[in-house]
Amino acid sequence: MAKDRQQDEDYVTPLRRLFTVITVLVLVAIFLVWRIDSPRVERFRAHVIDRVLPSMDWAMAPVTGAVKLLRDFQSYQRIHDQNQELRRELQQMKAWKEAALQLEQENARLLDLNNVRLDPRLTYITGVVMADSGSPYRQSVLLNIGARDGIVDGWAAMDGIGLVGRISGVGQQVSRVILLTDTSSRVPVTIQPSGQNAIIMGNNTAAPPIDFIENAELIRPGDRVVSSGDGDVFPSGLLVGHVAQDAGGRLRVRLAADYERLEFLRVLRNMGTESLRDPGGLIAPPTPPLQGPGLIAQDPVILPEEAQDG
Repeated sequence: MAKDRQQDEDYVTPLRRLFTVITVLVLVAIFLVWRIDSPRVERFRAHVIDRVLPSMDWAMAPVTGAVKLLRDFQSYQRIHDQNQELRRELQQMKAWKEAALQLEQENARLLDLNNVRLDPRLTYITGVVMADSGSPYRQSVLLNIGARDGIVDGWAAMDGIGLVGRISGVGQQVSRVILLTDTSSRVPVTIQPSGQNAIIMGNNTAAPPIDFIENAELIRPGDRVVSSGDGDVFPSGLLVGHVAQDAGGRLRVRLAADYERLEFLRVLRNMGTESLRDPGGLIAPPTPPLQGPGLIAQDPVILPEEAQDG
């Protein structure tokens, strides 16, 4: 077996050498043919090209397909990069759109503040809402204006459309506004056009009920609700909202102010409001002086008949 392998190797080696020599000679001949500058050789080269190239299309097809595939991949890569860039620009545009919408809403609220028609005797100062109490039992907001700006406890606060609440607590630089929806809020109102007086009682909801109505049969859903001015807490004629009726048939007020977007509030300077120093004065009137034996005599009341007799 070892002898047979040696004979096979001796047979293959001369063939390899012969094939190598023939290949070299063919390549040298092709090189010489392509390098010779002669009309005959040129015609020969043209004839060879005409014969060989048309029949080599099948051999060039894989190369052509690979080149096309590479170009398509490069085009897809460029499209993918452009798509990613467009996505980033779209995200930026969305952020700018959101900022533009917020500025538009803020501008609209400021325009509403400027367009509200108030009593010429009422001047105002506008403050920015700093924080919300966030308590389910107490609804109030803080403004960045206080005693240094002349704010007085009890003044009314409005947004661009309707009444929001009243000042309840004044600091040097900040003040607190109790909202109409707070459970401690009681606002006397007038329902138009019927002219019925009532009281809005806050219950920590966006639609507080209307109680103590003089004649509920004269009130219809959609009627306008304004402050009556009773009690000298709020000026009269301030828009509060409109009458609505719930599923149980109870009358409520749909507040005109947008309580979910309180950013700027207008505090009305009501110089005509009497300063209350005695909280008990809100509940009971002053007690009349007593008369009787042992008491200080009061000035006698002169009747018209006594005056004529005198």
